[in-house]
Amino acid sequence: MPVRLDLNNLTFQEHWFALEWFALEKEEQLAVLHCCGKLAKMDWDAIYRDKGLRWEPIQSRTGRTGERLYSIRMSGKVRAVGKRSGEFVEFLTLHADHDSTYR
Repeated sequence: MPVRLDLNNLTFQEHWFALEWFALEKEEQLAVLHCCGKLAKMDWDAIYRDKGLRWEPIQSRTGRTGERLYSIRMSGKVRAVGKRSGEFVEFLTLHADHDSTYR
């Protein structure tokens, strides 16, 4: 069964609609949208195996209640931080700078 995307986190939306987002090249913006469409068609096993997405745990951070957070490559320049919540990928933040994903 395909995963479902949760894009409703306030911080994620602030990043999504921030001016920095519009500073990205149009191709990068479209790549992030394409990635969301790709994810919506995949199941969890496919996400874990996909070498392009690089779903990987973030060792330096945890969620508010101590849950494990993950980094996922949305495009060549953009990464997102999220967590697995049942059948959902809950996106928490979006980063045009890969290094900021891990802070």
